[in-house]
Amino acid sequence: MQLLLALAAVAGFSGVAVGAFGGHGLRKTLASAPEGAKRLEWWQTGSSYHQVHAVAIGLAALVAERAPESLASAAAWAFLAGIVLFSGSLYVMALSGVRKLGAVTPLGGLGLLAGWACLFVAAAS
Repeated sequence: MQLLLALAAVAGFSGVAVGAFGGHGLRKTLASAPEGAKRLEWWQTGSSYHQVHAVAIGLAALVAERAPESLASAAAWAFLAGIVLFSGSLYVMALSGVRKLGAVTPLGGLGLLAGWACLFVAAAS
């Protein structure tokens, strides 16, 4: 489960980094861009979900230590996939302005929901 804890740390670190970038560097860049306020909102939403689910990966790792071979490991991987697809698509949309990438975002949301469902079953077992 050390791998999952390391993934949680990497996800947390990168979540703080992209959040800071959005709050400082990106805010100025998008101020004059078309749909700049909306694009910054996408970035902030992605960053928020990114950070919350970095902690969720750590929680899943701790549950996995108590319940080996449980769905907790699957939850952690689903959370990671959700971060990449949900937050990642919002980051790319914010940077590029290409709205078509929004089709990927719900897939990431499903990954996040699957992670929570797996974590619930693992914890309840």
